[in-house]
Amino acid sequence: MPNVNEAFDTKPNATPTVASAVDRLGTQASQVTHDLHEMGERAKDFTQEKLGQLGDKASEYYEQGRDKAQQIERGVEQFIREQPLKSILIAAGIGVCFGLILKR
Repeated sequence: MPNVNEAFDTKPNATPTVASAVDRLGTQASQVTHDLHEMGERAKDFTQEKLGQLGDKASEYYEQGRDKAQQIERGVEQFIREQPLKSILIAAGIGVCFGLILKR
């Protein structure tokens, strides 16, 4: 079994081996750095794509909700025009109920 001095031999003939190992380590570190940077770019692109899709979907849902609200509004307006007295009595009844609830 080699001792510590033999494992880390500092003789002149060991220097090229250490230098070679240091060079390989530096090259590997550079490659890892490059790979990490590339992975980060891919993650960023993926995230931006998904956020764009999410934004499109949210806009679609907003438009559907707005259209539905406009349909309801037109239906209520039509009901009020067709039956104004009934509409006034319904509104008055709702007002009385809210008044009683809020009075408590």
